Amino acid sequence: MHSWADTLRFAFQPVINLSTGGVAGLEILARPETGDILAEARRNPEVDGRLAVLAIRAAARREALLPLHVNVFAGTLADLGGLTTLHSAVRQAGRMPWEVTIDVGPPFTHVPQTALLEAVHTLRGQGFRISADGVGDGDVPLRLLTDMAPDLVKLDASLLARPAAVRAMRTLCDGLGALLCVEAVETELQCAAALSAGAQLAQGELFAAPSRLPAVDVYVPPRSPDAVPQPRSGPSIREFVRPAALLPVTASAAQVRQLLTGAPEVSGVLLVDRTGVPVRSVHRSRFLLSMSGRYGHALYADRPAVKLGDAPRTIGIDATAWEVLDVVAVGGRGRTSDDVAVVDHDGRCLGVVRLADLVRALAESRVEEAAGLNPLTRLPGSDAITGEVDRRITAGRTFALSWLDVDHFKQVNDGAGFAAGDELIRSVARVLQRAATAGARVGHIGGDDFLVLAEPEGLEPLAGAVLDAPWSAGGRPVTLSLATVVCPPGSVTDHRQAAAWLAPLKKTAKALQGASWVLGHAGLSGYEVLRGSGATPAGTQWAVAEPGTG
Repeated sequence: MHSWADTLRFAFQPVINLSTGGVAGLEILARPETGDILAEARRNPEVDGRLAVLAIRAAARREALLPLHVNVFAGTLADLGGLTTLHSAVRQAGRMPWEVTIDVGPPFTHVPQTALLEAVHTLRGQGFRISADGVGDGDVPLRLLTDMAPDLVKLDASLLARPAAVRAMRTLCDGLGALLCVEAVETELQCAAALSAGAQLAQGELFAAPSRLPAVDVYVPPRSPDAVPQPRSGPSIREFVRPAALLPVTASAAQVRQLLTGAPEVSGVLLVDRTGVPVRSVHRSRFLLSMSGRYGHALYADRPAVKLGDAPRTIGIDATAWEVLDVVAVGGRGRTSDDVAVVDHDGRCLGVVRLADLVRALAESRVEEAAGLNPLTRLPGSDAITGEVDRRITAGRTFALSWLDVDHFKQVNDGAGFAAGDELIRSVARVLQRAATAGARVGHIGGDDFLVLAEPEGLEPLAGAVLDAPWSAGGRPVTLSLATVVCPPGSVTDHRQAAAWLAPLKKTAKALQGASWVLGHAGLSGYEVLRGSGATPAGTQWAVAEPGTG
């Protein structure tokens, strides 16, 4: 008598690393030929647990060396208290738990949260990675999501229509130490939106459809030149992690050779102990060169591969790309092409990073950054500042956005000459940079206009530095005008609203005599004249219409 398992087949869909364009893992999807076994699995935890075991066995038959993603309902984990049979199946397949991510999916309603969290804790203790699936389109409570502290959060592509929500989820993921993945990506526009919102991973029909055989070739759209540049401190190493080729430290040289010759895309093999900690690193070219020499196979084939390896170079998962370059720089030049093993807080290998990926990404970010610099002051333009404004809005941070310019600058140029005007602009830029406190960003948006993004407590010293200085051009005295809008959390939704609140404040500052400073708060009518003189005394409050209302 045939059971439902006899007619069950599995398909594999790649999870794509958007930074490298490589395949970061394979999600295993059940494809029953008859009946609705998935509906039965939702009702019956035993069936769901067996599906997960069969998925691992199916991957083993396909000899898939990539990290695996296995789907399990949240209710299954809560009812079974973990998946003991899955742990055994992974070991029997010759894989290690940290190569498997458990995609915990909805429904979460009515699932005992304490039992679910205990099961997640058990799985994580065994070495499995945890993914929260169906977030944004499902019913996972935000508190439960943070308590789970997943390694990966998966969003449905439909949420890309609400970019602010995706950016907010990226901020939450950064706080949890998780990666953000967008599922069901079908168009290049969706892929670009996922990148712009900060997603590091994606999967969907655009890259490769689910197939019975693990996909070898995937399509990844080229990056748009308008893609959001990486922060100056360097992108997180999480964005560049590739799957690692792992073998136990007891493996022979012949086993390493077999793996390398059967997988030409693998650049090296890491030999790990039973806990997954890298012990030796075997570089592809150096190893095969040793084996291909005269008597090489006879000398080395039966010997432990550890004899032909080097000490592994490792980096923590929380590192930045620049820190990896520091690791690569240590040691002989002959190892600059070696993969760097990325390890978790317990020293277990989570994957590798390649120098070529890092150099390309860092070079692109610097080119993008340089293209946006003002040629006169070498300060970033408005895009860099407004992008950072949006990030602070998403993060729920209070910030102060200021607009500074030179009073009657055209008359300065006409009277003192453009060379004197240029030198004045460069001098103002230098003073702004020196006065900017830690975390502040200074931008030159063209002509005599500057933008400054800072913390509110850093405003007084900055204003004093630029407004109290005795400015002149060609011997002519010059004054500056400064307008500032303070934006607490929830007062603006993006940089455009912040700029709308700032514009009338600048107009007011320009109407005052002498060095001037006008301060306002987004969401509140009125403003305060802190410097300058005019029709009313400095320090009074004037009513002002909210942007867009008058």
